[in-house]
Amino acid sequence: MRLTRKQKIMLRRSMAVVMGLPAIAVPTGAYAQVEAAPAATSGMEKVVVTARRRAELIQDVPGAVSAISGADLEKRAIPDITALADLVPGTTLKTSRATNTTLTAFIRGIGQQDPVAGYEQGVGVYLDDVYLARPQGALTDIYDLERIEVLRGPQGTLYGRNTIGGAIKYVTRRLSNKPTFEFKGALGNYGQQDVLFKGSMPINEMIRIGASVASFNRDGFGKNVITGQDNYNKEVGAARVSIEATPTADLFIRLAADKTDDDSLPRHGYRLTAGPAPTNYAPLPGDYDTRANLYKVLGHDQEVVNKGVSLLVDYTINSDLSFKSISARRSSKSYSPIDFDSLDTPLFEAPTIYSDKQTSQELQFTYTGSKFQGVAGVFFMKTNAFNEFDVLYNVAGGLALYTLDDIDGKSAAAFADISYSLSDTFNINVGGRFTEDERKARIYKRTYLGLAGSPTLGNPNAIPAAAPNTDMSKSDLNRKDTKFTPKLGFGWKMAPEHNLYGTYSEGFKGGMYDPRMDLAATGGPNTPASLIKRQGVNPEEVASIELGLKSNMMGARLQTNMAVFYTDYKEVQIPGSVPTFNAQGVVTGFAGLLTNAGKAKIRGIELEAIARVTNQLTVSGMYSHIDAQYKEWMVSNGTALVNVANSAEFQNTPKNSGNLAVNYEWPLAFGGNKGTLSLNNNLSYKSKVYQTEIIKPAGVPSLDAAVVPNLMLAQEGYSLWDAGLVWTSADRKVQVGLHGRNLTDKRYKVAGYNFAGFFNTVTTFYGDPRTVKLTLGLKF
Repeated sequence: MRLTRKQKIMLRRSMAVVMGLPAIAVPTGAYAQVEAAPAATSGMEKVVVTARRRAELIQDVPGAVSAISGADLEKRAIPDITALADLVPGTTLKTSRATNTTLTAFIRGIGQQDPVAGYEQGVGVYLDDVYLARPQGALTDIYDLERIEVLRGPQGTLYGRNTIGGAIKYVTRRLSNKPTFEFKGALGNYGQQDVLFKGSMPINEMIRIGASVASFNRDGFGKNVITGQDNYNKEVGAARVSIEATPTADLFIRLAADKTDDDSLPRHGYRLTAGPAPTNYAPLPGDYDTRANLYKVLGHDQEVVNKGVSLLVDYTINSDLSFKSISARRSSKSYSPIDFDSLDTPLFEAPTIYSDKQTSQELQFTYTGSKFQGVAGVFFMKTNAFNEFDVLYNVAGGLALYTLDDIDGKSAAAFADISYSLSDTFNINVGGRFTEDERKARIYKRTYLGLAGSPTLGNPNAIPAAAPNTDMSKSDLNRKDTKFTPKLGFGWKMAPEHNLYGTYSEGFKGGMYDPRMDLAATGGPNTPASLIKRQGVNPEEVASIELGLKSNMMGARLQTNMAVFYTDYKEVQIPGSVPTFNAQGVVTGFAGLLTNAGKAKIRGIELEAIARVTNQLTVSGMYSHIDAQYKEWMVSNGTALVNVANSAEFQNTPKNSGNLAVNYEWPLAFGGNKGTLSLNNNLSYKSKVYQTEIIKPAGVPSLDAAVVPNLMLAQEGYSLWDAGLVWTSADRKVQVGLHGRNLTDKRYKVAGYNFAGFFNTVTTFYGDPRTVKLTLGLKF
């Protein structure tokens, strides 16, 4: 049935919510706006999505995405999106090592762990359709969201930046046309104290203004046993202001600004190896404890500030055609004192400053006809990543290894995605994207004497040990990569209860330069090895085939989704670091090791199901299997190229993962107020996870030395148990909850540093221990 013009406008403007559903599959594509129709007594809510820019039932749309509503996020008391990795197939989301707000994301084996300048993410992160070019600040607390979407597989024909692994989208709520005020608070163990104040008000019939202010605080999970300072603590402030206008029924405008300030202490890793002589420190008994001594950069405490402003213009031209403009500017700055050795003496540590800027503009046209539907647009982005850091290395009286990275990026693209209905039950989809990515890099490396640091980072009288290791200008390091990536697909409603779909899509990530390149370590600026480094690494390319079946059975009481996929992954960009040596074989520093793994294959299957067993009992689950293998990875062993593919594993990619959630609800009056009490239990499992690639001897000395430490960082299979008890008033204005996460207090590694060549340094970072909190939500 074709929607009227008024219905289309209402769907486009609606504040969509997936009411009360656990993680469920929704369609591949951007902007999966979701609205829950009234629940049938015999089944679950009918969820309407506009992922392909038109209204469709979720089970009718070809593709795989997981969407979690803001209401469900609140009900589960999920603190940030890393917890969604337990619910979403084929997905790894975690905090990046030394901070609370830098995100590491992998989807179906594709991602990027190292947040150094110029390393673009394999998984795109969006805030209200605005692409976040850098992972710093991308991990924010959930405090003002309508939903979060996790899209799996290459993206690029429907919106924004091209991404090869998938996309994660934060979608904030639209403002109400009535005055609103909301308070949320949480008290928990480890001194947790969280507060949120949120409100909005109409200025007149056309304009509304809203604001949110939040503070998230927690003591450390561990201590610095030398100084008594907290380790793994949290001190984060966040704010958002927006102004929305509807001059006419066809025009919506939103101007929004946000800022997050993370003032937490540095998160120092747990040292797995004994300290070197003369201290010979043994590993500490507390998994979250440290002996680290580095806490400031240029006298500045650790801080990560992320802020941005965006302008959205959404105009309905007529009943079939609409236009959208998304303009944004964002910036971030980080002071990060990274103590690699995690000891109380300056052996191997890195005071670091990150500074990032980006400007983006996107224009979209959407057409919704009776037979043809589609979207077409253009995207432009300009970025700058500026990093400075010293590596303080305590040999030869002390060395400060200074690195500067100043990397500009430009990306321009045109995209289109068109669907045509051959019949009421069968449609075909054709899309494509042309992308042009440009990189310009200025990279400077020099070694100075002493542990006081380089002239830029606190020691103006530093004495250089030699000529610059690397001194490359943007005229020397300048590359441009272009690519057309197509998409083909079909959807077939083979029966009223079953929707079969298939897609073929390609993805592309531009080439880049190693920001830690050391030309002196390769024999000088004009040696063949140095010339290769100056050319950078090739673009990554993926070609993915996906076949899926979505079913809605037993009178809408049971929904199941299955997808199988195969990905041909070429020129995988793999960053790393290796020691450098002098003529006597003594370690004198470190250099970047950025290579392309030529070929890899990724196969997988994803299963999701949700069953409304009774009107009170809901059971949901997911299972994901990923078989990811390198087929060709050529690395020099000093005399020849060696294929090390058989010695490598994909990092952050468990072969098997699963989740089982049970939710039971029953009516319960509290204090004379009617309401519902909900008990939720959630059990998740992940099989063995590697933090780095090389896990057995490869025939390359610099890589072989990393094998044993890399295995130390690997995490064996583990399970986590979360549970919550939540009471919600009938009018949804009051919600009280008691929540526990990791109730068995499992210790599991989520990241680490392998610098075994530097004072036998191998450190790891653990996921959160058992946490319990009491939450309160009030709406007025």
